[in-house]
Amino acid sequence: MAKKSIIERDKKRRKLVKKYASQRVRLKEIADDTSYSNEERFAARLKLAALPRNSSPSRVRNRCEISGRGRGYYRKLKMSRIALRDYASSGLVPGMVKSSW
Repeated sequence: MAKKSIIERDKKRRKLVKKYASQRVRLKEIADDTSYSNEERFAARLKLAALPRNSSPSRVRNRCEISGRGRGYYRKLKMSRIALRDYASSGLVPGMVKSSW
């Protein structure tokens, strides 16, 4: 299980990403649009850089909702491979059985 501080840090980052998402999109559109002057585009880039670093979506880590594990993560199920195996062995995942041959 991941440390509580790491899990809470990731939750805080997710909240910041959500808060600044619209502002970030607007500034990126201005910065990439060639119809604006170079000064306006540069000013948009500076404002974008002034936003909190943790408000960037690339800083969010996908973590298992059960254990907090950051690796071996299945996006569709929002859990790690280890938690999935435990749940499947307990019969909590419909249609999934342990393979044997």
